Amino acid sequence: QVQLVESGGGLVQAGGSLRLSCAASGIIAGIISMGWYRQAPGKQRELVAATTSGGSTSYADSVKGRFTVSRDNFKNTVYLQMNSLKPEDTAVYYCNYARMRLGTRYDYWGQGTQVTVSS
Repeated sequence: QVQLVESGGGLVQAGGSLRLSCAASGIIAGIISMGWYRQAPGKQRELVAATTSGGSTSYADSVKGRFTVSRDNFKNTVYLQMNSLKPEDTAVYYCNYARMRLGTRYDYWGQGTQVTVSS
């Protein structure tokens, strides 16, 4: 059974930094990407940042230049370094692992961690 355990959320003032971590267990072959999504109240869940198995990264336009996604394959952990945080970054952040198996994509999610940025 795949489990993703997130940590590192909290309350921070605008301009501050936070680092989210997501430790994975039970992961088997076929992972194609690891990353972070977020969902603010009344809004849809959106992709924040992701890194593929090939090492490429992608970011939402709103976080480019401020957030960095990285991973430690040895520790099966993906990180999100968030700098220059803004109040509009306030949301629940979810870790995501995507896996392909026999042509079908499977998504695994963490429990979510709250990030609140005060102005």
